[in-house]
Parts: sequence; structure tokens; C-alpha cells
Amino acid sequence: MLFKKLWRTIKIYKAQFISMIIMIAIGIGIFVGFNMEWVSIDKNTTYLFDKTNFADYRIVNENGFSSQEADLVKSLNGIDKVSRYLSVNAEITQYPEKTVALTVTENKDVSSFMVIKGEEYDETSLDGIWISDKFANKNKIKIGNELSFTYKSITVSGKVKGLVKSGEYMINVKDEAQLMPDYAKHGFAYVSPALYQASSPILYYPQLNIISSLSKKEFKEKVDNAFGKTCMILSKDEVGSYSSAQGEVQEGQTMGAILPVLFLLIAVLTMVTTMHRITVKEKTQIGTLKALGFKDKSILRHYSCYALIIGIIGSIIGIGLGYFIGWYIMNPKGSMGTYMDLPRWKLYMPWFVPVIIVLINVFLTFIGFLSVKKMLKGTPADALRPYTPKKMRKLVVEKTKLWNKFSFGTKWNLRDVFRHKARTAMSLLGIIGCMIILVASLGMKDTMNGFIKTYYNDAMNYSSHIFISEEATTEQRESIVNEYNGDWSSSIAIQMGEKTLSLDIYNVTHDKVRFPDKNNNFISLKDNGAYICMRIADNYHLKKGDEFKVSPYGQSVVYTLRVAGIMRSVSENIVITPEYASSIGITDYKIDSVYTDTAKTAIFSSSAIKNVQSKQDIIDSFDTFINLMNLMIVILMVGALILGVVVLYNLGIMSYTERYREMATLKVVGFKDKKIGSLLIGQNMWITLIGALIGLPLGIGVLDFMLKALASEYELKLTLGILTFSVSLILTFGMSLLVSLLVSRKNKKIDMVEALKGAE
Repeated sequence: MLFKKLWRTIKIYKAQFISMIIMIAIGIGIFVGFNMEWVSIDKNTTYLFDKTNFADYRIVNENGFSSQEADLVKSLNGIDKVSRYLSVNAEITQYPEKTVALTVTENKDVSSFMVIKGEEYDETSLDGIWISDKFANKNKIKIGNELSFTYKSITVSGKVKGLVKSGEYMINVKDEAQLMPDYAKHGFAYVSPALYQASSPILYYPQLNIISSLSKKEFKEKVDNAFGKTCMILSKDEVGSYSSAQGEVQEGQTMGAILPVLFLLIAVLTMVTTMHRITVKEKTQIGTLKALGFKDKSILRHYSCYALIIGIIGSIIGIGLGYFIGWYIMNPKGSMGTYMDLPRWKLYMPWFVPVIIVLINVFLTFIGFLSVKKMLKGTPADALRPYTPKKMRKLVVEKTKLWNKFSFGTKWNLRDVFRHKARTAMSLLGIIGCMIILVASLGMKDTMNGFIKTYYNDAMNYSSHIFISEEATTEQRESIVNEYNGDWSSSIAIQMGEKTLSLDIYNVTHDKVRFPDKNNNFISLKDNGAYICMRIADNYHLKKGDEFKVSPYGQSVVYTLRVAGIMRSVSENIVITPEYASSIGITDYKIDSVYTDTAKTAIFSSSAIKNVQSKQDIIDSFDTFINLMNLMIVILMVGALILGVVVLYNLGIMSYTERYREMATLKVVGFKDKKIGSLLIGQNMWITLIGALIGLPLGIGVLDFMLKALASEYELKLTLGILTFSVSLILTFGMSLLVSLLVSRKNKKIDMVEALKGAE
């Protein structure tokens, strides 16, 4: 009998039943999807790094390493594997305007690659080329094709023996200024040491890749002692693909821990309120069951099952939705597929997600249990009596003369709002939650757009960035500066504590490069100190006027610098002028970049110029990066609006049934349907206004928290445009108005006689 009643109850409250399932499904779906995304990135990238034996440490020396120096490092205790390594950008004779990172590694067991198709790697091959499968597919390069790579005066030729993927090039950008890869224009290729030696008159390996379980401090001490100097050592989390992958994981964790949790919270709390109000309406039914002889345990189990069914169905749909969101983001043709080059794209469910889903269902069942338990107190006769709301005390405003000046509608709405405090609170919560998510999501987009404007539109006050070749003479470097009438910079790798940072010397007499402070106002570089980025200031607790020490790699000298200002930066760097560099004794540096108004197409090819990048190239690259974030923003916004509509509609339907007799009474005394509808809509609009006013600053606070959590990768300034506020308010009010109109339409169906039959 109770089983049949269960399905009858579901049918009676089908609107509430469906809406609660949708609420739980959306809450769980967003939570599952966003957390699956970062966990899947972590596991899939780790798989590639493990399969390709990604190096734990890198020792860099622009003069190169001999085989004896490699053997010296290999002989140290705690060093497992060592490989000399070379990677240079080379042009492809058969494919003009296409380039590859031409790579040679002496030991295939250190930072090598996975063969996806073709022959396994042969270190002794004199004609073998193993090339990126993604680059090959986009350019229709097949196994067996002849290719020739040119780097300066060196030409390496051979046949494509295999298509590969590599941990080193999981995110393959041409240079440090390019944020997003272009796999159609730039790929990577491995050739054997034998082919490299046959093609090049000089053996040159500027990097040692090392597998070691030692800590960085231990590793550095051993290497510095062996070489008798300070070596430039980079751990894997400081370089390339590994660092980028960890950054994506961290971003995903931040996103998955804030806004999706808010979705869950709103859904669960609304479910709690709805279950309570359903059991209140079922009071006479509960009394009838008790009078018929059903045990309290059976009745409790019956109503607990109602909540459990909602939780289970909602969870199943939510998990499916979460998998879809995860797949949409994490697939080779999806948003992450444009960024990462992975051998597999498996979706992983985080271990804590099933635990939380189970706990949610247990909690919902327990709420159903508690809601009914209150109704079972006393005798069956007590239970049979309809639920009587608590007598409402007079509002404070009712005791004033102001009350008499209010219209009937205002009085009715005020009493109704304070009579049903739980309903009002949940409506406010739904609106506040929706507003928070909209403001935080759109605000993130505003912030990133502000980031682009500050760093790439305003700070980059040039047309082209010229990268000067390492082999260029001092005369050639100065000639390029003069020929293109540009500003210049020089980067020196330095050690500060245990971190590897960049000390950048800038000569900006033409104002081609500018540096924003924390308020995005541009700093005028002075010759009395160094300008450090915000991350360095925070990590080392530095402020203006403080002194700190740095040591250039390969030198025993220690320089003491004074903080002249703190700036925002896209990288962890320190900026000084040539005059300040000279005053503290730094004179041994080379111009490596020139910033000019000359268009990229007007800059002539030269052996002294390694690469030229236009300002627009950089902006386009970042735009693609922004598109990845926009996808998550859209998912959050759509989810917020759907959840808001469902929450408010569910509460609206419940409120309508609770006020059924009141509205019937209003119709009896002469109120028209439109008037009654306007009363309800007016009440909801006022609640929406209050919720929006509360949600707006909370949304800003959530956004600020998210930006601080992302501060390890970006130095972002919270930016909110008028359009964000406007869109958030319009969408929130529009959502609320839509629900109000849908609910108010039911006034036409009120049967006044039937509604008032049971009136006492």
C-alpha cells in the first residue's frame, strides 16, 4: 500500500519532484564536471610525463656541455640518468613558413617521446626523423616523406620514420612570448645524435637533462661543487609543459572548489526546504496512515524513500551531465585539445566526488526522515489535524503610523514575507547564489580582458618584438637597435633563494615597453633601484626601500639590489635600467630583444635575428587562451540561470499551493487575476532586488578570492565593467520575472468554492 502511495505522492507533487531532481542534477553535474576536468588533466599529463621519462632537473649552459661534463654529473650520488640535450627552432625546406623545434637527446630514457605510429627510435640512425603526429596530420606529412630542417648554416635531412608525442612539447610554443600553440605552423621533431653529428661540424648541447630523486637543494649543492661554480638549474616545475600543466591543475582546483560548491549548496538547501513543506502538507495523510495502524518506522521509511529517490535520480543525471561537461572540455577536438597535445584523453572521476554524492543522498534522506518525525508526535488524532501555521505577531512597522499609509498590496506582501520566513530565505538564497555566479563569471572575463588591455595593448607600445640570435656580435645587436629605432632589453638568469628568476635590463628611452603597478598605472623606471613583480614581493616579503641579494648563474659574485617599486608582470622577473645595472657592477650582458614600431613584414631577415613576433601575434595567441576560460564561464552562467529558474519555480509552486485559500479569498472579495498576479510579482521583484543587492558584493568577494588563488600564475587586477553589473542584474531580474509570470498564471485556475469549503 505504501509503495502505491509513494508513486501517488510523486504524481501529486510531480512539479516539485521534477524541479528537485533538476536542482540536484545541476548542482552535482557542475561539481562533477569541473572537478573531473582538473583531475583528468593531472592524470593524463602525468601519464605522458611518466611514459617519456620527463627530466627532474635541467642544467643550462649557453656555452654547451662536453661528454666529460655529462659523465661528471652522472657519477654523482643520487643521479640516475643524464642526457645531453639540444632544442632549436628550425625551418622546413619542404614547408615554407612552417617551423619545428628540432631536438636531439643522447639518452632516449630521459625526456624522450612516445611513438604513436611507425618505427621505434633508433639512436644510431643516420637518416631517421621522428616528428610530432599532430603537426604531421595538420600538414599531411606521412611516414616515409623526405624532410630537411635548416638552422643557421646547419641542414639536417632524413625520412620520417615515426609520428610521436613528447612531454617536453605537450604545449608546444615557438617562443616564450607565445601563450597558445599553433600546431599547424609549429611542431617538433627528434633526430638521432648520429644524424646530428653527421650534419653539424660542431657538437653543441646547451642543456643536461637529469633523472634524480634528490631535492633541489641537495642536487644543486652536488652539481655546484662538482663544477666549482654556480650552475643554472631548473626543476621540472619551473619549466615548459610541466609547469603549464600544474598551472592548469591549480586553476581547475580553484574553479572546482568555489562556484560548483555554491551550486551544490543552493540545490541541497532548497531541497531541504521543499521536503519540509511537502511533509507539512501531508500531515493529514500521515495522521491517516497512523490511524490505520501503520507503524512509525514504516511511515518514516516511506517519506525518507521519497527524498532518497529524488537524490538518486538527480545524482545519476548529474553524474551524466558532469561526464558531458568533462568530455566537452577534455577531448582532443575540444577546448583543451587546442592547447595540449596528449596521447590519451581519459576522463577520471575524483575519489572525493562519489563520497560527497553519497553524503548528499544520506543527508537528503535524513532530512526527509526528520521532517516526518515531527509530524508523528502525539496521537493519531493529533496527526489528523491539518497543520496550523504559528500565529504571526505584529510587525514593528504595524505599530507605527506609517503602516496606515501603506497600500493593501504592500501590507499583504510584508505580512506574507515575514509569515513564511523559510520560503523567503530560500528565495533570497537562490537569487543571491545566481547573482554571485553571474558576477564572478562575467567579472573573470572582464578581468582577463583588462589583463589583455593592460599588458598587451597598453604596456606593449610597439609593433614588433625582435629576438636577437645568441651568436650575434655586439656590433650587430647595436646595429639592429639603431636601424629599427627601438628600445632594447637583456635578460640574465639569476638565483634568488632557491628560485631561478630573470633579471631584465631595459632601456626604454622610446617608451616602447611600459610596466604597470598594482593599480595598472605605468611606472617610470628610475636609475635608483630595481622593480620587482608582485609575486616576488609577496614570496620574499619585500616592499619599497628593502634590499635583497641575487647571484647570476655561472658567477660567484652576489649583487645587492634595492626595491624601487613593485609592478605587475606576466612572468617572475626583476627590471632595472642600464644605469642602475652599471652602478651595482653589472656590465657583462648582451642585448637580446629589440622593441620597435617597424612592422614585422618590414624587418629584413638576418643571421643576427632569431625571430620576429608582431604585437598582434601575441594578442591573437592570448585571445585563444581566453576562449578556454570563456567556455567554463558560459557553462557556469547557463547552469546558474537554469538552477535559479528551477529553485524559484519550485518555491513559487509550493508558495502558490500554500496561499491557495488566501488568493481564493481575494478573488471572492473582488480582486481580479491581474491584480493578484501583480501582488505576487511585486513581492518577488522586491525579494529579487534585495537578493541582487546582497549577491553583488558577495560575487565581487568570490571573484577576488578566485583571483588571489590564481596569483601564483597571473598577477590579475580585479576588473568589473558596467556591462557586467547590467547583464547580471538583467538576467537575474529576468529569471525572477519569468518564474513569477509562470506561477501567477495559475490564479486563473483557482476554484473559489472548492478552495473555501474547508475553511474553518
